[in-house]
Amino acid sequence: MSRLLEIYNKEIAPKLTERFGYKNIHRVPRLVKIVVNVGVGEAIQNVKLLDEAAEEIAQITGQKAVIRRAKKSIAGFKLRAGVPIGCMVTLRGKRMYEFYDRLVNAALPRVRDFRGTSDRAFDGRGNYTLGISEQIIFPEIDYDKVSRIHGLSVTVVTSAKRDDEARELLAYLGMPFKTA
Repeated sequence: MSRLLEIYNKEIAPKLTERFGYKNIHRVPRLVKIVVNVGVGEAIQNVKLLDEAAEEIAQITGQKAVIRRAKKSIAGFKLRAGVPIGCMVTLRGKRMYEFYDRLVNAALPRVRDFRGTSDRAFDGRGNYTLGISEQIIFPEIDYDKVSRIHGLSVTVVTSAKRDDEARELLAYLGMPFKTA
């Protein structure tokens, strides 16, 4: 069992139950999945850039990335439907908690001039999306072997019904939100 999951079960779930007054243990918000997504717009001309991005995402998450294809043709971007355009990984279970732990405790503190993450990036249903501008903040990435710096988005899906419940859950799990 991962360190963060043990902390959730022993400390965070009781705190959330007390804070929001849940009658049933299954109503307590928890992490459901984490989706890591990379869009590589230049992959239209050079598909090798997408392969490199997929390899780096696999190093970061510990799971093989799935190549995503364009759904619609957009003439202004010279994009045709079906062309590979990005990659993504969906993490669940033990890998999800280990990735979240590394994200919060190892990667985010390495961001230059980091003042905390926005507490307004919730979608109204308890899910949180975080944009990261450089993949090199993760300790798994060897800076010397990176040919191109690209960003990625991390979506944390929770079982919370409201944003305040999800914000409280992520704060207890160590997400460094900005202080007013």
